[in-house]
Amino acid sequence: MSLATLLKLPAFVMLAMAAVCLVLAIAIAAGGRRYRGIDGRRYRGRVSTALRGLVALLLLALALVAAAGGWMLRGYRMLDNDITVLGLVAHAQGPQHWSVDLSFPDGKSRTVELNGDAFRVEAVVVKWKTPAMLAGAPPLFRLDRLSGRYDQASQEASTTPTVVPLVERDGWDFLDLSHRYPQWLPEVDTTFGSGAYLPLADGGHYTVSLMRTGALVARTDDMSPPVK
Repeated sequence: MSLATLLKLPAFVMLAMAAVCLVLAIAIAAGGRRYRGIDGRRYRGRVSTALRGLVALLLLALALVAAAGGWMLRGYRMLDNDITVLGLVAHAQGPQHWSVDLSFPDGKSRTVELNGDAFRVEAVVVKWKTPAMLAGAPPLFRLDRLSGRYDQASQEASTTPTVVPLVERDGWDFLDLSHRYPQWLPEVDTTFGSGAYLPLADGGHYTVSLMRTGALVARTDDMSPPVK
């Protein structure tokens, strides 16, 4: 993964900040300068030592906050332009049953099974209030899920849906925090979901893009066969 890609991951940025603050805290705490007294011994200045200790504690606190923020933001990416967030290739396995190859911008890939006539991709988008936007904070997003969709609503209501999580959730994340404790994140303007779907065809190639507005758009590649 390139550095440019990593810098679009807020979790990486926050964890890098945590590491820098931690290293600085250790360096400051361990690097207090000693002074030679009239008896020939070397002493640390009390004021200097106290100031160094205070700065080290502040940096340690910042490191902990940044590390917690990085943990909460895992799976999110910065939305500073229209970007492609997912590629799909469909293979028919039977009537309304599909094997779908997924490819992600970071180079990862996986294969999943879907039932239905179409696929649907959903994402979560976080937008900031005006002060944060003017300060340069870009919207954040994370892919949420992929599911199968039937053309007939009655069939979908009577069939067990196939839903594939697109993000690993092994604890709280930013979305949980903003919903449960909105007072902790006053600069969050809105959090909303965005979705897009397209009919599936055997051998179909698809791309899903996220616009700067937060809207998901699904497109069929030129190499895809027509949907029957």
